[in-house]
Amino acid sequence: MKKLKMGMVGGGTGSFIGKVHLMAASLDNQIELVCGAFSKDPQKSLRSGLEIGLGEERIYSSYDEMIEKERSLPEKVRMDFISIVTPNNTHFEPARLALEKGFHVVCDKPLAFSLEEAAKLKKLVNRTGKLLAVTYTYTGYPMIKEARHIIQSGRLGKIRKILVEYLQGWLSEAIENTGNKQAQWRTDPLQAGKSCTMGDIGIHAANLAEYVTAQAISHLCSDVATFVPGRKLDDDGSILLRFNGGARGVLTASQICTGEENALKIQVYGEKGGLEWHQMEPNSLILKWPNRPKEILRTGTSYVSEAASVHTRLPAGHPEGYIEAFANIYRNFALAVKRLKEGKPINPLFDFPGIEEGVRGMLFIEKAIESSQRDEKWVKMDDEK
Repeated sequence: MKKLKMGMVGGGTGSFIGKVHLMAASLDNQIELVCGAFSKDPQKSLRSGLEIGLGEERIYSSYDEMIEKERSLPEKVRMDFISIVTPNNTHFEPARLALEKGFHVVCDKPLAFSLEEAAKLKKLVNRTGKLLAVTYTYTGYPMIKEARHIIQSGRLGKIRKILVEYLQGWLSEAIENTGNKQAQWRTDPLQAGKSCTMGDIGIHAANLAEYVTAQAISHLCSDVATFVPGRKLDDDGSILLRFNGGARGVLTASQICTGEENALKIQVYGEKGGLEWHQMEPNSLILKWPNRPKEILRTGTSYVSEAASVHTRLPAGHPEGYIEAFANIYRNFALAVKRLKEGKPINPLFDFPGIEEGVRGMLFIEKAIESSQRDEKWVKMDDEK
């Protein structure tokens, strides 16, 4: 089957995450960008599209114009799905409209601005039968696939302890007041929603813990704080976690850990052994045992599982990182869409975060903030008020 055709919402000139999505989507020759509404400013959208190499007729002034006009094109020409790479407050409407008009959706995390919006999108996905992917990037790393496989195989025994932390330092000062666009929208409640740090990186940590262990967070007790004077949303937090499989855990997320870059790591401990993975050294997975030396498993080797191998492109010793992990989500989404078109079942080996993970992420943000604001700290991870 030919390449899937993608339309992009956001990601205009100067966008960081837009470029990442474009590189990831194109890496495996499964997807091509055919149109876009790259900015709410029509002139910037036009300039951005021309820079990428699109013709003027496929560069739109708004996402609703793009969706409506693309829908009127012949099936062989029109886009197959949209990729939403805008701030949080502008995720819901383009996703809603695309699903209603018959298009699949890839959305940058978090899925929506609120839990209520996420719930509406879930109903739409279920009603339309369209696919929706959420780009929780770190689930795409080969050694994360390997960690999940090892835990599911029972090699670590019953899981007892899950520690996940995501530390950055780039918001240690109020750079949102100096014209930094990435900081401006993330610290603005009108664009980011209820949370900055928990909504930006804490959500990745929570998703990673649930994905690797196949256990869902059932309860949490949150302590979220804002350290930088004048900042309107959180920039630091620690959360005690209880999981539905019986494990206990701790999640730490902070963007004011001065000097840290992108220090995401997860440690999981079972009755028989443990494992550890660091995002800044992603090709290694450390296994820990009580009665023998540690093992270090490496990406691209012959001894890793099929789940890791099919998400690896290069021989051992050739670093694969963030873009490749991101691309695994796009590739797996593309393969799923093609299988759906052919009327064939989706291969679970090529998994990607979907609508369920998107809703779980919004639930995590809501409950983390709710718990932190209450005197009675423990809250149940459900959407009942």
